[in-house]
Amino acid sequence: MGQSIDQTEFSAEDYRKFREHLQENIAQLEALLKRPGFGQGPESLGAELELYTIDQDGLPVMHNVDIKDAFQDDQLTLELNRFNLEYNLSPVPAIGNPFSKIQAEMERILTRLDQVAAPFNASIIPIGILPTLNISHLGMHAITDFPRYHVLAKSLKAMRGSDFHICIQGEEKVDMRWGDVTLEGANTSFQFHYRVNPEDFKNAFNTAQLITPLGLALAANSPLFLGKKLWHETRVALFKQSIDCRMEDELSMRLPPRVFFGNGWVRDSIYELFLEGIYLYQPLLPIWRDAEKVDPPVLHELCLHQGSIWTWNRPIYDPSSGGHLRIELRSLPAGPTPMDMLSTAAMLMGLIKSLNSQIETILPGIPFRYAEHNFYRAAKDGMHAQLFWPDFDANTLRERPVTDILDELLPLAETGLRTLGVDEKEIKYYLGIAHNTLISRQNGANWQLETLRNLEQRQDKNTALRELVKRYQQHYLDRTPVHLWT
Repeated sequence: MGQSIDQTEFSAEDYRKFREHLQENIAQLEALLKRPGFGQGPESLGAELELYTIDQDGLPVMHNVDIKDAFQDDQLTLELNRFNLEYNLSPVPAIGNPFSKIQAEMERILTRLDQVAAPFNASIIPIGILPTLNISHLGMHAITDFPRYHVLAKSLKAMRGSDFHICIQGEEKVDMRWGDVTLEGANTSFQFHYRVNPEDFKNAFNTAQLITPLGLALAANSPLFLGKKLWHETRVALFKQSIDCRMEDELSMRLPPRVFFGNGWVRDSIYELFLEGIYLYQPLLPIWRDAEKVDPPVLHELCLHQGSIWTWNRPIYDPSSGGHLRIELRSLPAGPTPMDMLSTAAMLMGLIKSLNSQIETILPGIPFRYAEHNFYRAAKDGMHAQLFWPDFDANTLRERPVTDILDELLPLAETGLRTLGVDEKEIKYYLGIAHNTLISRQNGANWQLETLRNLEQRQDKNTALRELVKRYQQHYLDRTPVHLWT
């Protein structure tokens, strides 16, 4: 979906040709997966970080194009709304000190972005949803003026045929209808990539699905939207509802939304996930190309189509480096600090590596619908969530506090990172931050909610929200992990 496009109108012939190319692409992918040696290579990690641009009062400012032009770095890209940017961090080998390498690049880029943004009276902040965001900041005037975003907005609205319905109930409630996709742009995330060899993909992907609720609960950082206290990770509900192009009738609502957790455990390989996407989802951007005779194939249409299906863990085929597969962990919010984001990523990577050899014996103890239930419960309640988790000693599935599950599994994450080849000092540092977040029970969501409650005792809501953002930004700039924030 990040590809630059110029075409904004599509004919029935475009859709026909696109589907024809999809069928050719999926056949090529199937053949690739059977090729000896395809996708083999050292494991590597990478990330994308989405950001807000704000003014001195903590309100969003719409200068993403100006900042990108001044920044002059192809790894910085524009996002849907004019107050958002995304930086694509450089991939690094998993062995050694991958997390500190990513953190160093992230901090360098964030510092430089602030310097470049300053002449536009703007600064940068990584936060899941900006607490000061209000209705006046949203609407078609907020969309970045690039063809792909206008096409996306038009296509989703045409499929739905009516306004999008947002209904999120937490401590408070938002219930509204909205006529465009700009609510999606309220969400900013930290997307983490793991290159995995094809024969390991099934187990690694299933393990990622199983443990994602744990990482989401620990990292929650989006408790406020339009000034309302909603879910601890409101992004999950808002993203799903803000681009739900299903019509509100009984038959249409039986179809899966384009933002979803999954339809079941992977049985064999990445192939079935790509094929499922072709079966279940209409093309949004039927932009087809004449096939290039290159090896490995680009699979342009298949990758474009998959990019318009927003699973919280996304399968990726990439033709670079001889062709390889990745898992993109998409549920983590941006912020609060680089070390907080990377501590959660390190924990998840350690658990994927540690548990994937056992996952086939674990999955019978937790049917997929319970894993999906865990995901939404973790998004709603954060570190207060109660999740279903298998008890292998008693051969039973029972509810447990997510904090107890995390406390039990952190040593396994340590083992997994060692297996991955991560340096011992690196393991201790990042898992130490995760452990301290767990012990303190203070993640970004809990800090924001508690701080706002204190501020509201002596300030009106809007003043309190602006003060909240200022304090958040100062803590973030101090580069102290969130469990130490006062």
